[in-house]
Amino acid sequence: MRNSASLDYPARRFGLRFWLLTLATLLGVALTLSLGRWQLARAAEKEALQAAIDAQGQLPALDGAVLPASGDGQALLHRAVRLRGLWLPERTVFLDNRQMRGQPGFYVLTPLALENSPVVVLVQRGWVPRNFEDRTALAPVPTPAGIVEIQGRIVPPPSRLYEFAGEDRGTIRQNLDLPAFALETGLPLWPQSVQQTGDDGTALLREWPVPRTGVEKHYGYAFQWFALAALLTGLYVWFQFVRRPSVRRIARRG
Repeated sequence: MRNSASLDYPARRFGLRFWLLTLATLLGVALTLSLGRWQLARAAEKEALQAAIDAQGQLPALDGAVLPASGDGQALLHRAVRLRGLWLPERTVFLDNRQMRGQPGFYVLTPLALENSPVVVLVQRGWVPRNFEDRTALAPVPTPAGIVEIQGRIVPPPSRLYEFAGEDRGTIRQNLDLPAFALETGLPLWPQSVQQTGDDGTALLREWPVPRTGVEKHYGYAFQWFALAALLTGLYVWFQFVRRPSVRRIARRG
């Protein structure tokens, strides 16, 4: 005769606990797979954006005369540009806590009034190291008088860093908000800025970071989500089928 324990083995094995764990695993795997696919979609979007940035950088340099008619300048971001105008050195700003070559220092920003135009462009002229004994001791930055011609790349205004308190004013600042700076100075500032490139004899360092969209992190996140889905599946199979105590063997011993 078959032992009674063997008769109710399927009921014990596929009881409420089994189905609850199965449902939880299915939901977990579905969620992690969905998040992984979403990260891959984000990576595809970032790759398309990076391709657009790279393509913009390969286009011929623009003449600064086109900037006044460009609206907010978004369509011109990452294009090379040649500017002719007059420096406004009295409005120079040093942005603190900016790094280049792994060293802290200042980004030097000076407005450039375009020749034969009412538009003023904020130019990120380069980087200078800071004085660690006296933060306010700024390195001299030669600023040529008269009409100058510079080369650069159209970029958004400088990125913002964390501010502890208060609004930045004066020559040394943590951040610079372009609309607020326009109100402060009364200058008709163009909505974007220009990172100066090339060598103009001022000894300013111009190893600007290459624009990157961070697509690699999305692939990393996608791998983590897919790996978690595989882990959930593996644990479910292991504990529900491979290592589950065999009621049948126990029944036979009885």
